[in-house]
Amino acid sequence: MENKIIKKTVLFVGYQCNNRCRFCMEYDKRQIPPRSFEEMKYEIAAARDRGTDYLEIIGGEAMIRPDIIDVIAFAKTRGFETIMMATNGRAFAYEKLAEKVIDAGLNSLVFSIHGPNAEIHDYLTQVKGSFDQLTKGIENVKRIVEKKAIPFSLGSNTCIVKPNYKYAPEIGRLIRSYGINNSEFIFADPNEGGVKNDFETLMPRISEAAPYIRELLDIGRADNCLHWHIRYVPLCYFPDHLNQISELMEVQTFKTEHIAQDFKNFDASEGRKNNGRTKAEGCKDCKLNNICEGIWKGYVAKYGDDELIPIR
Repeated sequence: MENKIIKKTVLFVGYQCNNRCRFCMEYDKRQIPPRSFEEMKYEIAAARDRGTDYLEIIGGEAMIRPDIIDVIAFAKTRGFETIMMATNGRAFAYEKLAEKVIDAGLNSLVFSIHGPNAEIHDYLTQVKGSFDQLTKGIENVKRIVEKKAIPFSLGSNTCIVKPNYKYAPEIGRLIRSYGINNSEFIFADPNEGGVKNDFETLMPRISEAAPYIRELLDIGRADNCLHWHIRYVPLCYFPDHLNQISELMEVQTFKTEHIAQDFKNFDASEGRKNNGRTKAEGCKDCKLNNICEGIWKGYVAKYGDDELIPIR
């Protein structure tokens, strides 16, 4: 029996954020005004009418919206099976607020964890104390969910950049210590935003980062984690981890669209593959070529494509 493909809408509620992550894709979009509450309701209703079962709310940082509880409550009235939020976790350090958001209908959270400790995480977020607030936020959510005995999905994401890639296994072990087994590790995107602006400081070479990423992936594999994937990497460095490549697994589960205040992309996978990534000439002879998306165009523009070595 084939798995049901879940229609997922990723809804950007605004690019404003209380962190200033050096690598943020939206680094140059902070001045774009967020959607109004009425606009949010329209997009949520329209997504449901298009058949979306899974609503993912992202920013910026969604939790800094003063109306975020109302946004989630409205989404709940529309009957989504999953209402998920990606967050830097800081607002969840306030337990009463965390409980209100969960009571409103949020049933899935993905926390952004970018370092194994405060020194590295706070350096990347450029906010002192952000790691401690994140940690408290995770603890609060776990306690609230346990107290209420409700179904709830807890996950994480980590951006892999030059200042943290050597700590990737350590970050993975930290994530597992929280009991999280649903994690995305995202190889930096230099096509726009913070990494494009500060390429030399932030963009690791795939040949140097790959051994650490493979060790990280093996942590999740050893623990039989539900979802422990790397995103946006060329497959020639991960032939033994194909079942942990996010893009390959995602198309078997989701049909994803991105709805933001400045763009709409109703097929996120095709848009990324066709517009954001590229391959080397030799890739056409690689046995994984037909399933590989290659590497970021911005990466090749600066580093070239000599690191892409075909698997024959």
